[in-house]
Amino acid sequence: MLALLAMADCMQDWPEPVVRVQALAESGLAAIPRCYVKPLCDRPAPAADDDASSGLSIPVVDLRGGGGDELGDQLAEAVAAACRGWGFFQVVNHGVRPELMRAAREAWRGFFRLPLPEKQKYANSPRTYEGYGSRLGVEKGAILDWGDYYFLHLSPEAAKSPAKYWPANPVICKEVSEEYGGEVIGLCERLMRLLSASLGLDETRFQEAFGGAECGACLRANYYPRCPQPDLTLGLSAHSDPGVLTVLLADDHVHGLQVRRRDGHWVTVQPLPDAFIVNVGDQIQILSNSMYKSVEHRVIVNAEEERISLALFYNPRGDVPVAPAPELVTPERPSLYPPMTFDEYRVYVRKNGPKGKAQLEALKGQSITENNE
Repeated sequence: MLALLAMADCMQDWPEPVVRVQALAESGLAAIPRCYVKPLCDRPAPAADDDASSGLSIPVVDLRGGGGDELGDQLAEAVAAACRGWGFFQVVNHGVRPELMRAAREAWRGFFRLPLPEKQKYANSPRTYEGYGSRLGVEKGAILDWGDYYFLHLSPEAAKSPAKYWPANPVICKEVSEEYGGEVIGLCERLMRLLSASLGLDETRFQEAFGGAECGACLRANYYPRCPQPDLTLGLSAHSDPGVLTVLLADDHVHGLQVRRRDGHWVTVQPLPDAFIVNVGDQIQILSNSMYKSVEHRVIVNAEEERISLALFYNPRGDVPVAPAPELVTPERPSLYPPMTFDEYRVYVRKNGPKGKAQLEALKGQSITENNE
């Protein structure tokens, strides 16, 4: 509760007037404003450089079946290998209906195609992020990302975004998003059991550690407009996700997600039809005592086409302290992180905005409260 009060006190409004990136893109400008130009070291590599690593791709985990000890063990090992090698994987035969996936994505595409005054009714603030947004973090003078978004809380019921935050148009948006969210949350719960088993723990261990049935889920619809200078900016800066799991429904026509390999190279993800892209978040790294690591990723934009994606973030209950599981702490591998609640961690991340993995690494061996002062 104190963490949430701190968030409300220090984040009443954005530090500068918010400009909608979509409006900039549709204005016909030939050069992007300076506040979107990334430092040279953060700019996307030329296409030719990315082609050198095009033979690489994140693993694919087929969730078909899975019943019985042998199939369950095989799935757990496939998830373990994906987490050890990449921190990212695609899941197919995941049980979420493809027609529902497409309907949810198109409903949000319909929202972003509304006239700007209609969308502005839902403009968000940094207090909760709920609604229509165009920036992350409250640092004044920050270099911004080339993208807009819409953010909502889906669960638990007590934390669900009130009706005023949901767009009235398209009329199907709320209904289809809630149905979609329910099915994806079920997928997250299944993946949690596999993650627990893959580390030799009871399959309920992760779910219980993060709050059981009170785990949270948020939905962010991402809109990346066409950009006249895509080589100078990013749709979303490099970061790791602060929560437990992220399940991404990517654009079915336009690629943009890039994952950073351990050798530092960026690999563009090629989404499979009707697949989800899954990545482990910072809370998994903390609970697993860094046996599984969250991985930096970013979004590139292009000059020819807009891109839309839906990210569902599966998070711990806000007031539950999360620390390395005692079963995964040994004299050779001591506990790397202090106990902290997700509410506390979220305040820290929201103050600073996307910062690669620097935020999580800075917490090793110290208290989260030291970084919130």
